[in-house]
Amino acid sequence: MSVVGVREYHRIKEIKGPLLVVEGVSRVAYDEIVEIELASGERRRGRVLDVSHGIAVVQVFEGTTGITSTGTKVRFLGRPLEIPVSEDMLGRVFNGLGEPIDGGPPILAEEKRDINGEPLNPSQRAYPEDFIQTGVSAMDGMNTLVRGQKLPIFSGSGLPHNILAAQIARQATVRGEQEEFAVVFSAIGIKYDDALFFKNFFEETGALNRVAMFMNLADEPAMIRLVTPRAALTLAEYLAYERDMHVLVILTDMTNYAEALREISSAREEVPGRQGYPGYMYSDLASIYERAGRVHGKKGSITQMPILTMPNDDITHPIPDLTGYITEGQIVLDRNLHNRGIYPPINVLMSLSRLMKEGIGEGKTREDHSDVSNQLYAAYSRAVELRSLATVVGEESLSNVDRLYLKYADLFEEKFLAQDPRENRSIEQTLDLAWDILSVLPEAELTNIKDKHIRKYHPNYRSK
Repeated sequence: MSVVGVREYHRIKEIKGPLLVVEGVSRVAYDEIVEIELASGERRRGRVLDVSHGIAVVQVFEGTTGITSTGTKVRFLGRPLEIPVSEDMLGRVFNGLGEPIDGGPPILAEEKRDINGEPLNPSQRAYPEDFIQTGVSAMDGMNTLVRGQKLPIFSGSGLPHNILAAQIARQATVRGEQEEFAVVFSAIGIKYDDALFFKNFFEETGALNRVAMFMNLADEPAMIRLVTPRAALTLAEYLAYERDMHVLVILTDMTNYAEALREISSAREEVPGRQGYPGYMYSDLASIYERAGRVHGKKGSITQMPILTMPNDDITHPIPDLTGYITEGQIVLDRNLHNRGIYPPINVLMSLSRLMKEGIGEGKTREDHSDVSNQLYAAYSRAVELRSLATVVGEESLSNVDRLYLKYADLFEEKFLAQDPRENRSIEQTLDLAWDILSVLPEAELTNIKDKHIRKYHPNYRSK
């Protein structure tokens, strides 16, 4: 956007919710930053949402309470919303607009960047294929995260998605490379105790010095929720592509973001789409999710893990539904597993990592990884069906092999899925554990695994 200088206007046509309608404007651009000066001298900031026929719709960050149509000055600053970016932002806590709130000194910016980012030429994107070890068996073994991937966590109210996200942020490493991930954490409309949990967790584990936190609390205006993930991603892009860092971006909770988007859309009286969400929510979410990836010629990368709580645990709700179309899979948390005390309660049958096959195998994880993962899925799927059958006909009516599958399912959930939030398993530990659990089944049932892998890794042969 070219800078056209500051222009000041006094004609406020309407004040509606978080929106300010200014008339008689000229040379105003979409997304331009605005300064509002009240009659009392108080100053607020906003952003242009729409402009046509000399009328500009301004979204006020701090809300419109106290603003009157007389005595208020509206200045259009001729530039988009920018935040300062610097490597020194790691270890610091910011509000949703990128301003320090941890009591530390101001950031000495190396440069300022537009929060909307810059378009990336698709031909410059490098295909994600480097395995990220999270230390969580249900992910590393069966839903592998790959560097540059966007892999969301679909959760529900009260499920431990925050604990899982914090564990991944602390443990994530790229195999074969010494440096740890820099973590850009964006909290969108979360409760204060959740914000405190993340801050305390990173401090206690010593990870805070490589984490930049952008905090937007539930009692703050909806407009700032739309800015917070973009401000966080702007820093992530700088660290990845200018400072050659591997960056893990965690966005929680994207459901709060979508609710804010619906609130602003309703205030603008736009035609609603599914369940009242704006019809452009797909493209709006894509403008956030697509700011992940790798670039040819750049060492750094951005790996993204959005977290969203599904309303009423409904995976067909518009927010998870649209997210699933844009991202490369999903990790789904299960309430039944959680109620049985299993952490992390990952429902592997509903979870998927579409890029997993690119990041596993010989030279990346281990040669038997793909076969073992396929067998774990097949056996657990059959066991879940047999559990349902057993509730109808009784376990005693099942065959001996069927009862072994039920034993396998119990071991899979209690030994493979379940682990302590501070337990960091290597991929070798995860795969060896998988073999131990599969060994309760007859070898004839391991139809998804090559014979050479059975003879090399099966416990019956490993001990010989």
